Amino acid sequence: MYIAIEGVIGVGKTTLARMLQPIYDANILLEIFEENPFLSDFYGDRDRYAFQTQVFFLLSRYHQQRNGVKDMLKTKPDLISDYTFAKDSLFARVTLNGDELDTYYQVHQALAEKITVPDLIVYLRADTEVLMKRITARDRSYERQMESAYIQLLNQAYDDFFLTPDAAPAPVLTIETSHMDYVRNEDDFKAIDDRIRQTLKLSPYQQSLLID
Repeated sequence: MYIAIEGVIGVGKTTLARMLQPIYDANILLEIFEENPFLSDFYGDRDRYAFQTQVFFLLSRYHQQRNGVKDMLKTKPDLISDYTFAKDSLFARVTLNGDELDTYYQVHQALAEKITVPDLIVYLRADTEVLMKRITARDRSYERQMESAYIQLLNQAYDDFFLTPDAAPAPVLTIETSHMDYVRNEDDFKAIDDRIRQTLKLSPYQQSLLID
């Protein structure tokens, strides 16, 4: 079973993936983003560094997923990832335009055909104000210049994609996290786990903990 956790910057994808891993005795595939040499420059001047940043991410995520997903599923039946290959195109919608965007889409489409699709995408969403607070709290140096307007654009792009039926490459389970704290609140975490198990028809799950 291949489960991918998705959502906008700061929503808590990696944290949830790490928390679910031992419960499912799964391999875990985490996005590598610190290695992008354009990232800090991009947050300082998005127009200038957008294309370089997107292409680097696209190729990095392709190489990581092309073989990594298949190899991990061979060693264990379950895999949890904190991103999908589709996410990069959502960022491109916001950061690129014109010929750069057209070129990017052509490359992305060609590479996507070779990527293993998840059995389920868990889309964690939150209000932009909540995301900004979480981003500020984790205080990553290259995110300190991040603007609320940029996160709002990403939030809208993610909603447009993951909340539109059949737009995503796999079934999507949407969980609203604006008023959740699954790190400190065990019931919140159990509720998410129950939703995943119910969607995938895995047992056991507790009906009383299900959330809308």
